Parts: sequence; C-alpha cells; structure tokens
Amino acid sequence: MTDGIIRGEDGVARCWWSGSAGPGGTEYRDYHDREWGFPVADDVRLFEKLSLEGFQSGLSWLTILRKREAFRRAFAGFDFDAVARFDEDDVARLVADASIVRHRGKIEAVINNAGRALELVHDEGSLARFVWRFEPAPRTHGPSRDAIEAHTESSRALARELKRRGWRFVGPTTVYAFMQAMGLVNDHLQGCAAWAEVEQARERFARPGATEA
Repeated sequence: MTDGIIRGEDGVARCWWSGSAGPGGTEYRDYHDREWGFPVADDVRLFEKLSLEGFQSGLSWLTILRKREAFRRAFAGFDFDAVARFDEDDVARLVADASIVRHRGKIEAVINNAGRALELVHDEGSLARFVWRFEPAPRTHGPSRDAIEAHTESSRALARELKRRGWRFVGPTTVYAFMQAMGLVNDHLQGCAAWAEVEQARERFARPGATEA
C-alpha cells in the first residue's frame, strides 16, 4: 500500500479502506467502486444514508453495510413518509429485531428524523435541494489520505442546520461521512481509479434547484 492506495488482484488501484472486509470479502470493494462518492439526488436514498450513518456511530461501516438490507426491510425501505408514522409498537418491534442494530435511541432518532424530513420537504421542496446547498467547492484532484478530515466547515454547517430543525444523531462527523458517500465531495484518494469516474459523474450531475430562477 502506498499513500493509502491498494491494488487488488484485478490490478485496479483503490482507496485503502476498500480492502477492509478482509481476504475474499467484496462488500467494501463493491461499495467503493459502485456507490461511494457518486452523486445522489433521490430523497429516499439520502434519508437512508443519513439514518444508516447515525446507526454506524461507534461501529464499523462494514457492520452496517452487511445489515443494510435488513435495515431496509425493518424501516419500510426508508420511505420517510411511512417511517414518520411508526409508533411505540414499531419501536418495540425494531428493538427486538436482531437483524439490525438494536439501539433504542438511534431507532427513535430515525423515526423523529422522518418527521423532520417531511417538514424539510414541505419547506424546501426536497431533501436533495436542501442538502446540496451545502456542497463545498470541488477539488481539482484526489486528496491524500492525510488530507481527509473527520469533519469540515460544510459538514459542520449542515449538521448545525439539521439540528436546528430538530434532527438527531447528525453530528458533523456523521454528516461528513454522509456527504462523502452521497457525492457532495469526492474523497477518493489521489491515485484511486474511481476518482476520475466519480468526478465525471459529478460534472454530469444536475444539482437540485441549480437551474431554477
């Protein structure tokens, strides 16, 4: 590994963390190659990622990634209109569901945040339109491993605004991980083969609300 770059058996250079699943583990590699950093404007996917990043706090993302389908089943596909209607019976069901992370506070936060997402869509038009307002200035090349921060001015600003609107489990580090994953920043490392592919996707991406008068 050189400067955070590893080369797989297929000869492709990738960010170091893509190999964290261990020998034979492809979850991180596939996530790295196909999802992480590619820009997203779908409200349900954005809500899902914010929710899962909240669950990830204190755990590895690999743990959450391996449980993602179970989380989707448990939380109605992260349709926040449906999740906002969850009640105490649903909380009890989720706390008893061994296929997900059974943390009552995080479960209740997702339900709360679903209601706040509905309010935000009412106020702003869409979750995507709101979130993408916090996109920082783009880089001209991939960062070095040492240059990637745990949180940034943009993630701190987004976290503050979400908290002001009543969201929970949305600290600046959680929010920055969300921004990295959903393509608001391209943090694939310099030398990673995915950096250029993600950057091209970001160049083609129509920012929500950007063309409106």
